[in-house]
Amino acid sequence: MKSMNLEKKWLFPLVLSAIVCFFVVVTSFNMGLITSLHTINSIFLSHVKLNQTNPYFAESIINQAPPPPARPPVPRFAYLVSGSKNDLEKLWRTLQALYHPRNYYVVHLDLESSVQERLELASRVEKEPIFAQVGNVHMITKANMVTYRGPTMVANTLHACAILLKKYSDWDWFINLSASDYPLVTQDDLLYTFSGLKREYNFIEYSSRLGWKEGQRAMPLIIDPGLYKTTKSDIFWVSPKRALPTAFKLFTGSAWMILSRAFVEYCIWGWDNLPRTLLMYYTNFVSSPEGYFQTVACNAPEFATTVINHDLHFISWDRPPKQHPHNLNINDTSRMIASGAAFARKFKRDDPVLDKIDKELLRRKNGSFTPGGWCTSRPSCLKVGNPAKLKPGPGAKRLRRLIGKLVLSTNTTRQQQCK
Repeated sequence: MKSMNLEKKWLFPLVLSAIVCFFVVVTSFNMGLITSLHTINSIFLSHVKLNQTNPYFAESIINQAPPPPARPPVPRFAYLVSGSKNDLEKLWRTLQALYHPRNYYVVHLDLESSVQERLELASRVEKEPIFAQVGNVHMITKANMVTYRGPTMVANTLHACAILLKKYSDWDWFINLSASDYPLVTQDDLLYTFSGLKREYNFIEYSSRLGWKEGQRAMPLIIDPGLYKTTKSDIFWVSPKRALPTAFKLFTGSAWMILSRAFVEYCIWGWDNLPRTLLMYYTNFVSSPEGYFQTVACNAPEFATTVINHDLHFISWDRPPKQHPHNLNINDTSRMIASGAAFARKFKRDDPVLDKIDKELLRRKNGSFTPGGWCTSRPSCLKVGNPAKLKPGPGAKRLRRLIGKLVLSTNTTRQQQCK
């Protein structure tokens, strides 16, 4: 009797333990199943959700390019400085005034210049110790024939752009100048000012109001002999005239500009057909350098909003403008300074006003380079220090004031850009 009571005493805990174990096993299985189902469902649902928001998510991840490296705070400029017959000394002086080891330079004397001039320029570039040390000056030794009013000037500009894109991967803006141009600010002033700007900006003077140019430039058909002859001659007209285009809108403006690298790549690589189409159209256009880049930029939606309507030049024109502007002289000094512009044109060779600009605006002496923070020896800048070290002067204040007004005006009238 006592034995039976003892068995009953242990039976209840044993059954209770078995029941508890059973529930623990079942609960664990169910929780594992629930967890597994939740994981699968979350993957599936997230896949569905991602596909709902972006049906090409997987492909976009696969094809997505790596993010570009962070840009340095101090930009780099890529220059074309071009000249023609008897322009060697003017071009060399302009190059020295513009030089900065952070920038890149392509120089070109066209086929109208003598062989002796081109050989002398090549020799100077090769023998200049700073150029040899830094390696940022390139001469186009196979000279192009360039007619100012014809498409060969556009072709020469695009040629320089292609060289700069191929040789140097880290510049931010392209600037085209001639031997008749001269800076009104130091490169430290320019680099300092542009350090605070969006790299997307394009400084292109433009207008869609063709006025007299409609009948005298857009509608006539011209041929540029520079496309097929080795001797220079002016453009000539052929008939009949053509109607104004309807596939795109024409713009006109200055042949001198500051272009973003992104826009230069668009013009050279041409992943859209617009730059090529317009290049062929402007082959028969009078003064195509004053319309090609304006029309490309303003007809490309991704670049139309990046255009600042100014070429950052001081130029003295007749009204209405003639083919060439006035030659500037010492009487124009105050107006040049007051303009706040970075460059001015046109200048005659060794005009006294250039000496005044060297002395008062650039602090440049004895035909040396324009001094800047990069110079470790003064006053002739014979040694290169830190190219990113800038010492902006009064020119930076003038230029910043001008560009500030231009950007503010552009931002407040953005809907009117390229109209």
